[in-house]
Amino acid sequence: MQASRSLFQAAIRTPISRSTGAPGIKKSYPFLNVWSYSPSPTRTGITSAHTRTMASATSFYDFKPLDKKGQPFPLSKLEGKVVLVVNTASKCGFTPQFAGLEKLYQTIKARHPDSFEILGFPCNQFMNQDPGNNDDIQSFCQVNYGVSFPVLAKTDVNGDKSEPVWEWLKAKQPGVMGLKRVKWNFEKFLIGADGVVKGRWASTTKPESLESVIESEFAVEIFNEGKSGDKTRHQLATTAAEEAETKA
Repeated sequence: MQASRSLFQAAIRTPISRSTGAPGIKKSYPFLNVWSYSPSPTRTGITSAHTRTMASATSFYDFKPLDKKGQPFPLSKLEGKVVLVVNTASKCGFTPQFAGLEKLYQTIKARHPDSFEILGFPCNQFMNQDPGNNDDIQSFCQVNYGVSFPVLAKTDVNGDKSEPVWEWLKAKQPGVMGLKRVKWNFEKFLIGADGVVKGRWASTTKPESLESVIESEFAVEIFNEGKSGDKTRHQLATTAAEEAETKA
């Protein structure tokens, strides 16, 4: 009996690592929307730099993530546009959403050629589902899905190394029950033409279901944002998207 107790005590004291290779991610159950997160050790300079960026940011356009070639991509160049932001992966069950995103991109760009953009942020934090380098990722997106919207450099969306713009997005639009962290690949954030986060949707939300919500942002831009009719239009479009997600 004493020996069994000793073995049990030793077992519960022994850490069991189930690392996926991505810092801080221990084990994930994406379809249950449950995952455990253990933050990576803080590195001097990274957190303080992110904090400074976050503190000075007043809109989406204040950030400069890296593009596919590792060069700064000032989001200020998108100022005045409605932008859909997505964290992507090439080996995920939701990867076929690239096709839906491209279709949505072409549909809305046809109506508003200079006023809409989609930004893809490749991320390898969820079960190592985007392991390639930036060139591999670009080739995959173009060859398999004909992606024409910008897909930026691979980045982190959670943890101490997360891209500052993602920390800002999560702070401005927390998820269910106020949880800020991104749960899985292909979460979606919508940015209005004023640089403010308008909505956040889970991985299971199909890109096509967001068309009416995005179109409502152009209505707000064209008319007066303060008019009750425009606000009602946006609310109705959001409700329609939520109903489409539930049916899916």
